[in-house]
Amino acid sequence: MSEDGTTEFPDDAAAFVQQHIEQEHGYLSWLGTRVDSVDYGHVTMSIPFDEKLTNDEPELGSAPQVHGGVAATLVDTAGAVAQRTMFDDPLAGGLATVNLNVNYLRRASGDLTATAEVVRAGGTIGVSAVTVEGPTPDGEDRHPVATGQVAYRLFRDVASDSDRDE
Repeated sequence: MSEDGTTEFPDDAAAFVQQHIEQEHGYLSWLGTRVDSVDYGHVTMSIPFDEKLTNDEPELGSAPQVHGGVAATLVDTAGAVAQRTMFDDPLAGGLATVNLNVNYLRRASGDLTATAEVVRAGGTIGVSAVTVEGPTPDGEDRHPVATGQVAYRLFRDVASDSDRDE
């Protein structure tokens, strides 16, 4: 539920976020990042497996492992998008990461999916908790491979450049 009591997240805002991340954001688009679902205080995003995103460690004798930075990117990005859902206008304002903590639980070797939940969305600081899941190199089903918590500086009322000049 939003701050104003609305229960459904606006479709146009969700579509905008999805298009921006999947098609327009250079780094996230390059990774193949997908926005799977967006709701108030909750976001699910994924990055498909790609050999270019793995550690090159053939001596380990197992399936290629996804680099930990990919999971960290999902933690930070999914947490940030979840925070935006709590803004009066999710497409306005901004945020900046002030603290990122990622705990790696297992090696991952396939598609990664992050589920982010807003822990707190205050006036100037927001905190999100994120779990990243994926298959492990031994072929097991999906398991949590990383968890994280991210704190953000929230800029809810960012004036446009033209407003500042007046």
